[in-house]
Amino acid sequence: MRMGADCPKQYLPLAGKPLIAHTLERLAAHPRIAGLMVVLGAQDERWPGIEALHGKPVRTAIGGAERSDSVLAGIESLPPEVGGADFVLVHDAARPCVRGADIARLIELASASDGGLLGAPLRDTLKRAGAGDVSVATEPRDQRWRAFTPQMFRRGELVAALRAVSHAGRAVSDEAMAMELAGFRPRLVEGAEDNIKVTTAADLALAEFLLPRTA
Repeated sequence: MRMGADCPKQYLPLAGKPLIAHTLERLAAHPRIAGLMVVLGAQDERWPGIEALHGKPVRTAIGGAERSDSVLAGIESLPPEVGGADFVLVHDAARPCVRGADIARLIELASASDGGLLGAPLRDTLKRAGAGDVSVATEPRDQRWRAFTPQMFRRGELVAALRAVSHAGRAVSDEAMAMELAGFRPRLVEGAEDNIKVTTAADLALAEFLLPRTA
């Protein structure tokens, strides 16, 4: 069951602060991250107006209808000193437990290739469901990963890839998919599986347990 709260999940209370505050703190504390861009909904009245964290600027932009539209809006709103060849990291606000060591590994490995993303190899048995939620086949799990964030790409290449899928009317589930469609081969960087995405009430409770253990 998904969250039944009366506010967006990024503002739900987590260990005494809104969930998004923990996520931003985790990112801003990393020495290789120079600043943050937060993409907000057009009617977002809950954003607390944070302008800096750890001495780094926090800027905002208004997003679009789809995830890819919002990511594109955020990247296009970055200041001009962030050049087209500079790397940007895209991270879900609902992943507050990302580890600094995983961010460092992503930056190191992805910057030597077409960019990349955190993830983890699929370890569970994978079933394909039929009508009535019956199992009709067991799918191979070899060479299959679960995708996490951050995902890291050069600003100019990611903007071009996101514009291309927008013009084509193509739905993409993450930035790596847009880059794959543009002909790039993002590096998969294994990260900790406790980099969870808060989607349900149970996830929120788990995130509160994990936060002090993943710092």
